[in-house]
Amino acid sequence: MTSIRLNLPTLLNCLLICVTLLLNNRCCVVAKWYHRPNVVLILTDDLDVVIGGMTPLNKTKKLIGEAGITFTNAFVASPLCCPSRASILTGKYPHNHHVINNTLEGNCSSTAWQKTQEPKTFPALLQAYAGYQTFFAGKYLNQYGNPDAGGVEHVPLGWDYWVGLERNSRYYNYTLSVNGKPKKHGGNYSEDYLTDVLTNMSLDFLQYKSNYRPFFMMVSTPAPHAPWTPAPQYQDRFQDLKAPRDPNFNVHGKDKHWLIRQAKTPMTNSSIELLDEAYRKRWRTLLSVDDLVEKVVKRLEVRGELDNTYIIFTSDNGYHTGQFSLPLDKRQLYESDIRVPLLIRGPNIKPNQTTGLAVQNVDLGPTILDMAGYNVSKTAMDGMSFLSVLEGSVNSTMWRTDFLVEYEGEGSNVSDPACPLLGPGVSVCFPDCVCEDSFNNTYACVRTVAPSANLQYCEFDDNEVFVEVYNITVDPYQLINLAKTIDQEVLEKMNHRLMMLQSCSGQSCRTPGVYDTRYTFDPHLMFSNRSHRRNRLRRA
Repeated sequence: MTSIRLNLPTLLNCLLICVTLLLNNRCCVVAKWYHRPNVVLILTDDLDVVIGGMTPLNKTKKLIGEAGITFTNAFVASPLCCPSRASILTGKYPHNHHVINNTLEGNCSSTAWQKTQEPKTFPALLQAYAGYQTFFAGKYLNQYGNPDAGGVEHVPLGWDYWVGLERNSRYYNYTLSVNGKPKKHGGNYSEDYLTDVLTNMSLDFLQYKSNYRPFFMMVSTPAPHAPWTPAPQYQDRFQDLKAPRDPNFNVHGKDKHWLIRQAKTPMTNSSIELLDEAYRKRWRTLLSVDDLVEKVVKRLEVRGELDNTYIIFTSDNGYHTGQFSLPLDKRQLYESDIRVPLLIRGPNIKPNQTTGLAVQNVDLGPTILDMAGYNVSKTAMDGMSFLSVLEGSVNSTMWRTDFLVEYEGEGSNVSDPACPLLGPGVSVCFPDCVCEDSFNNTYACVRTVAPSANLQYCEFDDNEVFVEVYNITVDPYQLINLAKTIDQEVLEKMNHRLMMLQSCSGQSCRTPGVYDTRYTFDPHLMFSNRSHRRNRLRRA
């Protein structure tokens, strides 16, 4: 038998070569990851921009807006929490991600959502294909934690560190899912105030994360959503503040959809007092968000990571307080509800910039993937990256000029006991029987923002196929519905573009839109695929 002698020097040389190759390969991967930028997304809840919501956020405006770029034309795909948040995560319009409202039946954090959409969210792609470590803290989707959809044990795909709020926005007495384990919080400010808890968890992540991989951090605050509970140190601020009395405040929407027309004008004193107090409380809750932004920015600066980190600040939808005599809510097609703040700072973004180019929350996912070096064309997202806008390299004449806003109304199948005369089909009704929503508050809009036109065209899925059209340039408060007076050719073009957008998917949603002048105007075609709903729609 041939003996085998161990040649120690040869073996050591072989091991050294193998280790060197492995280390070099790892170093290449680490180097590739290390130079990619970090991304922080701070998402507020119901923060308006039209009625002054950004006013109390002085630190945020200075540390993000003045250090980067402010978008004056940032919009949402749907003015309601769950559909809007689903659009942010998936980069898709509601007609493609199929989340239509805040209920489990409306696909909000349902098992169907978890199976079909969560694997395709931009955080999942960042984690799986771009080497990012990911962190989430705060409100996810309104029905997250529902026992019928996996409870708080369910941790959505794409997150290395998960701190998800069970259900809707709260400030005290809530449950968090900490990597799938429930953690209850009570009513002690120093330990339980949710905005501060999210702040501290975010700072801990920044302190103890890996330094060899880029990170994506999403912090989703409860503020300024109801119940508008401020931190103790801010509860006496803004004592004399009132909601803005803009030209559309406490005004009857006489030429608008029946849901707007049913609002009582002038509003009762109790409704005005309610909305003024809510307005003050909303601002007070935002002061803690301002503190969060400051602490995150300072922690990044101390760690030497600020210059290589994009920080994005925005909201899931806007809000109204008294516009067209509707006391409090969102859900409507008007600028107060669909327009949101968007401030971004980061690498290659010059300070003190403002842009009027139109962007949407469906664009956030594609933009963040683009920041990470991921090829957005590999996704089925409807939105488009605006990284070139941030870096000042975009050709503004080639930028998208119009986009889609869509909403499916919610109502009750039984009459509100306090408002029996309204009948079934309405919801979110105030004590004076002014209702904020209904089954047939279902609409789709094309919003055009271009040098030659600043328009909004909307159609309702009701028995009237009601149409609202506004020239925002001359009528920024949307007081005059032009649907019956505007040129027929313009109506045809806008209707055609709306139909194109409501049937779009992926790349076809990003095109500027070329109007076919041969198109015959027929608004009934707009909702033909949903005619099965007509039997439950209420007509005024």
